[in-house]
Amino acid sequence: MRADYLRSRALGAACVLAAVFVHDVATAADPLPRVDPARAGFSAAGLQRIDRFFADEMGRNQIPGAVVAIAREGRLVYYKAIGFQDKASSVPMKADSIFALASMTKPMVVVGALTLYEEGRLPLKSAVSEYFPQFKSMQVGVVDGSGQVRTEPAKNPIFIQDLMRHTSGLTYGARGNTPVHKMWPASSSDVAYTYSAPEMMDALSKLPLLYQPGTTWDYGLSIDALGAIVEKVTGKSLSAALDERIWSKVGMPDTSFAVTGDKRARLAQPLANDPITGKAQSIRLLREQPKLECGGGCAFGTAADYIRFGQMLLNGGVIDGKRVLSPKTVRLMTSDHLSPNIKNNVAGTEGGRDGYGFGLGVAVRTQPGIAAINGSVGDYTWNGANGTIFWADPKEQLVVVTMTAGPGEIRKYYREQMSALVYGAMEK
Repeated sequence: MRADYLRSRALGAACVLAAVFVHDVATAADPLPRVDPARAGFSAAGLQRIDRFFADEMGRNQIPGAVVAIAREGRLVYYKAIGFQDKASSVPMKADSIFALASMTKPMVVVGALTLYEEGRLPLKSAVSEYFPQFKSMQVGVVDGSGQVRTEPAKNPIFIQDLMRHTSGLTYGARGNTPVHKMWPASSSDVAYTYSAPEMMDALSKLPLLYQPGTTWDYGLSIDALGAIVEKVTGKSLSAALDERIWSKVGMPDTSFAVTGDKRARLAQPLANDPITGKAQSIRLLREQPKLECGGGCAFGTAADYIRFGQMLLNGGVIDGKRVLSPKTVRLMTSDHLSPNIKNNVAGTEGGRDGYGFGLGVAVRTQPGIAAINGSVGDYTWNGANGTIFWADPKEQLVVVTMTAGPGEIRKYYREQMSALVYGAMEK
């Protein structure tokens, strides 16, 4: 399907900028100070390629719209709203359009948990069973030759560090077709509409782990479990804990687990049909509030909010004089935590992840080559299944956020292209 899409793109009509809304959104409410792109080492012609790229994509109805924010050395180089917030209703995209962040929720939950770590309230080597005792005697699923699942005891506890780096053995049912996968909830959204936090932890504790804890990187419900632990330790809802510890300090007024009142008119909507498969698509969170504030994928936010979050991390845990984490803790978070004895499956998430390890809540580049995307050793990133993109590059002092409502496989194409466009626009 990807090859067919790329062939169709090559046959598409040339972009016509006038046919698509492209708004430079310089306002008093800019999330960061502005800088002349040339002074920040960017080519004006190179940045215009971003305009043309999205105009072309939207002109061919591949994506409804986007908000793109690029900052270097703490200053905005590029900040534009492009296309439509809701194409079906002809609502243009705006700088403050709100997006379902999906898995870009995860890094924020990890940062919230790390603030507790710094207070001595959540050691990384404390076991999940210290907070939810039902996790004390976990079993690991083993598929025998007849395809049946037998279980064996977990050799090690699941530690907080395992949740943060996805080595817990907790999985997503939708990420595989083994008999063990079929026993697990499909996604964070799946558990969010089914359980409260305590109910989720009860349910997960009864399922066989896909791997022995601490042995294999596998994407799954680890950060949902971490969110439940943050609630347990703080005695507050996850939204209240994150607002107190991150959002209010960083200046993220539109980040939340529930969009209510007048803000609902700012929600970015996907196209009615997946542009690759032609099948109907939707984002359930846009229309229905879940039971659970799921740490794995249920938050909403804007490009403005998230680039401030990324800039806070790039600054070493502080922004505008308000500190969230210490510089040492940010370095711990953004260092590779996959030791040689841990199987690294990060590359399996998408083509551009070769050459990446994983830190606490973020993928971390460990080699200059191998990956099919540009970047630097030490850059860190995580994206969202609804089309949102985030990365930070400490070597280049660069933070990039792209917000779209583009669920489906096409989101992976945009991740690769944004890397090429941004680094291709840099002259120094």
